[in-house]
Amino acid sequence: MTTTTNHSSAWNLAARVLMAAIFLVAGVRKLMTYGATLGYFAKLGIPLGDVVLPLTIALEIGGGLLLIAGWRLQWVASALALFTLATAFTAHAFWSADAAQFSAQLNNFLKNVAMAGGFLLLIVQASGGERKRTAP
Repeated sequence: MTTTTNHSSAWNLAARVLMAAIFLVAGVRKLMTYGATLGYFAKLGIPLGDVVLPLTIALEIGGGLLLIAGWRLQWVASALALFTLATAFTAHAFWSADAAQFSAQLNNFLKNVAMAGGFLLLIVQASGGERKRTAP
């Protein structure tokens, strides 16, 4: 392994850790405030909250840990990208927020969209797409 590859691997791991942090924290917080989160899901109109919440916690914590580990990166990054986009549209609907919440919801929506973009980069990198594109 060359030095460039070692640096690339270290940067890749750092990026995955930084991206995973939000999921790990969110999953643990949902677990610690289970009842309140169930109520929030109901307020958002999420059906079958008692089924969706444990699945969400498992995806956030499990997905975050698998992302850090780099295990089946294309699958994990794809699942987290879809989850992040679904969350943007479900929980951060800035277009229907009142004036006091508009900016916060817009920022959270755009954060989720940007994170999905980061996951797309991980998916392309994991598939070898960058090497294929730049190969002679």
